[in-house]
Amino acid sequence: MNVAVAQVPTGSASRYLQQLCKHWSHNLQVEFTPEQGRVEFPRNARGADHPGDGVALFGAGEDALTVRLEATSPEQLAGLQGAVARHLDRFAFREAPLSFDWRPA
Repeated sequence: MNVAVAQVPTGSASRYLQQLCKHWSHNLQVEFTPEQGRVEFPRNARGADHPGDGVALFGAGEDALTVRLEATSPEQLAGLQGAVARHLDRFAFREAPLSFDWRPA
């Protein structure tokens, strides 16, 4: 399993987590609360915005959004990192670009 974790500094972590999860709930399996979220990217997901074979886990804190990505390959992990960053920057356009400090878990 390939895993990366990032702490994304923002005072709006819960709002962005919920926006992101609601957005992806139209096409993907998603579970979320204001504090935590989970998005599954199945093998059959298509397109650059939805790379397959992975899971994104989100945790909202007071001053940061924690993002944990798990993927079956390094290429899928890189695709998920890009998709999450692009989507969050769209929702956080007033703060964008957000800072992602990706590191292996």
